[in-house]
This record gives sequence, C-alpha cells and structure tokens, in this order.
Amino acid sequence: MKQYKFTIRGHKYDVEIQSLEDNIAEIEVNGTNYLVEINKEIKQTKTPKLVRASIPEPTRKESKIEKNISNKAFKIYAPLPGSIFKIIVKEGDTVNIGDNLLILEAMKMENNVLSEKAGKIQSIKVKEGDSVLQNDLLIEII
Repeated sequence: MKQYKFTIRGHKYDVEIQSLEDNIAEIEVNGTNYLVEINKEIKQTKTPKLVRASIPEPTRKESKIEKNISNKAFKIYAPLPGSIFKIIVKEGDTVNIGDNLLILEAMKMENNVLSEKAGKIQSIKVKEGDSVLQNDLLIEII
C-alpha cells in the first residue's frame, strides 16, 4: 500500500502499510509483520459497507453440461430478413458445400443462400413467397 523509511535513534526501518481497516493497521517492518492499533478517533462513514453473500457450489447435476443430440440435422437459417423468392432444392436432394439452396429477396436484391454442409435435404421449413426474419429456420440437412 504505502512505504516509508524511518530512522529512530540511529536505526533505519523500512515500513510498509499493507492494510488499514478502522483503527487496526497491518504493517511490515524490516520483513516482520505486525498488527498495530492506531490511537485516533474513528470516523463513521456514511457509505454502508457492502458484503456479498457467498455463492453456493453447484451440485453435480447443475455442473454437468447437457448435449442436445436429439436431432443431428444441420440447420440453415435466414441471414437477413426478406422473402423467399425461389426454392431451388427439394426434400431428399443431395447437396454439396456451396450449392445454391434457395434465393432470398431482401432490400430489393436477390441473395443466394448456399449450403454450408454436404448431405441430404431432410426438410424445407419455408415455401416460395414466405416472409422470413433474420435467423428463421429455412432448411435442415442431414
């Protein structure tokens, strides 16, 4: 915290104040720790001292990370809001990475939605003319 150098009757002392709480100071003098009581009037602060309650340790059940493996399908979501202009694939089609799945019209532009995974189209969740919001589910690939 603070360091001082004292000379008392020709002896040199290196003093470090490590903590100060109310009228008790924890100090280190030449490498030795001491608790010192300070004789002074203790001022009461108007600010309350905040003490947080300890957080209980999580139980074994709470600490486990559960994996949701119920549906192994890879999901394709709408990258931005718009409407479905044209669906190019149909359920059961085999696709490769980078294949065009559908065309999404947004902000007067046609945007190609490409496959991010090779596989088979499991389900198509939209139809032509549907309006979608960003992150709406469009297609599932297995």
